[in-house]
Parts: sequence; C-alpha cells; structure tokens
Amino acid sequence: MGEHGTETREGVLPAGEAARRVRLDRELLLAEISGREAAELAAPYQVEAGPLGDFCESLHDLVAHVLMWDEINLSVLTEARLGRGHWSLAARWETPEAGRLLNRSGVLAGRELPLELLSHRFTTVRHALLAELTGYGEEWHARPAVDHERATSLGALAQYAMSVPGAVPYWHAAIHLGRSAEMAAVPAVPDGR
Repeated sequence: MGEHGTETREGVLPAGEAARRVRLDRELLLAEISGREAAELAAPYQVEAGPLGDFCESLHDLVAHVLMWDEINLSVLTEARLGRGHWSLAARWETPEAGRLLNRSGVLAGRELPLELLSHRFTTVRHALLAELTGYGEEWHARPAVDHERATSLGALAQYAMSVPGAVPYWHAAIHLGRSAEMAAVPAVPDGR
C-alpha cells in the first residue's frame, strides 16, 4: 500500500494518482499567483521557511522553474513511450551540478518572458502533461525500451523523473511554497483521480 492507501506495484503510484498529484500541485501554484499583477509576481517572494529555492526569487521565477521541469518530464514520458531515452536521463545530466545549472538557466530564461507568454506556456504544458498521465492504461506497468536503471516500468520512470529527490512523489510547487505537508494530507481517492 502506498501513501493514504493508494495501491502500488513495487512502490510505484498508479498513473491516476500521479495525474491527481500533478493537477493539485499545479492548481496550488495557480492559486498562489491568481489575481496578482506582473510586477507583484516578479517581486521578491519568500515563504515562512525562507526563500523559494532553486534560484527562484519570485513567484514568476517559480512558475518558470516548475514549467521547465514539466516540459522536461513530458518529454521523458513521450520519448519513453516511443522507445527512446530522453537526454535528461543520461548520466552527465543526473548530477547535482547539472541539476543546479538546469534550475538556474530555466529560471533566468523564464525571467525574460512576459507573464502572459509564461502563463500561456505553463497552461499548455500543464494540459499536455496531465493528458499524457491520464492516457496510460496497462502500459504504465510495462517496462519501456529505455536504458535506465529506474525504467523498470513506465510508471517507475515517471515517478523517478517527476519527483524531487527525497520528497513525496509528484509534489513540486508545494515543496517550494512550503505546503507539501498540507498537500500530502489530501487523501487519494480509490481510483487515483
């Protein structure tokens, strides 16, 4: 049994639960930025525990950061479904140094985008990622033709790629906003949706 009674195979959450967590996490971020002007979103922002982390100094930065990882993760899943390994799974990219470089460059690139364009991109990628996650059936449990130690199943690869190391699977914005405990307390529904 997984968190809150969610059934798992080898500790892997069902695709529906993965999609539910991603949806809730991104909705949390959208609620945090809702109704704020571009200048307010670009202003320095801290949570009770301190800075947002990963080079994010503002909510605009946090949207860019989460978006960058959603784009990478969507590509990981798409490539795996097609039997190809994504560049981010190569050993050279799976180091703390490379992760920091990606985080920094993703945030810096996002700062260059006006809020309207960043929001459009975030919404489009969010919908595509959720469509990808909700579109899986039994293939979620099948081993993809990807040469990676974590690719024991598509679901295992997704959970590895889409989870912050050492954190509850699939929460991202909630971790940065200091609200992961609150999100983890939201019970899963039996079918994972």
